[in-house]
Amino acid sequence: MDSDTIRQLIISVPALVFAITFHEVSHGYVANRLGDPTARLMGRLTLNPIKHIDPVGTVLLPLILTAMGGVIFGYAKPVPINPANFRDSKRDMAISAAAGPITNVLLAILSSLIIMIIIVPAMNLLQSNIANAFFIPLYGMFKFSIQINLFLAALNLMPVLPLDGGRVLVGLLPYKQAAAFSRLEPYGLIIFFGLIFTGIAKYFIIPIYLLLTILVPFYDKIF
Repeated sequence: MDSDTIRQLIISVPALVFAITFHEVSHGYVANRLGDPTARLMGRLTLNPIKHIDPVGTVLLPLILTAMGGVIFGYAKPVPINPANFRDSKRDMAISAAAGPITNVLLAILSSLIIMIIIVPAMNLLQSNIANAFFIPLYGMFKFSIQINLFLAALNLMPVLPLDGGRVLVGLLPYKQAAAFSRLEPYGLIIFFGLIFTGIAKYFIIPIYLLLTILVPFYDKIF
């Protein structure tokens, strides 16, 4: 593994781990507030990333993608949610599902503010090689944080079960249509990977991603 690859991992992996950890914890936290304590009882309402690491999705997949020179991506273990504990399972499942992408957008906004309010002024003020050696990688880390959080939000908002977008759609549809759509869930992963491998997914992900960038302050100055 060459130095450029190692540098890329150092910049991207912390942002990726934080993004997927906060995404999963937000699902469990909102579900707990809505009456389902499953994630809390299983010790998943913690920001300790070790509790959420999936050996394949959080470790192996990012390493393979880095070695292949592709976009670094990963996922964590899904937080368990039992809709039977909700007062209104259809509505509350949609709300808890929406919490993940919303959290990712908020993390992207926070990363943008940190870059423009803290990192850039510090670099302009100090203007030294030592400062640049610290702040340039930090800039790269928070820039990647914006990208990966918006990508995770856009990906998860695809209207396919069991993705968050599919859960939200079930909550928005009338009961008859929601029940019919829910019957597709056993085939959801096949549909999802079919959309990915055929390239059709980009027609969902890219427009959503671009729409979400409008919410991120200073986005045009950072990229």
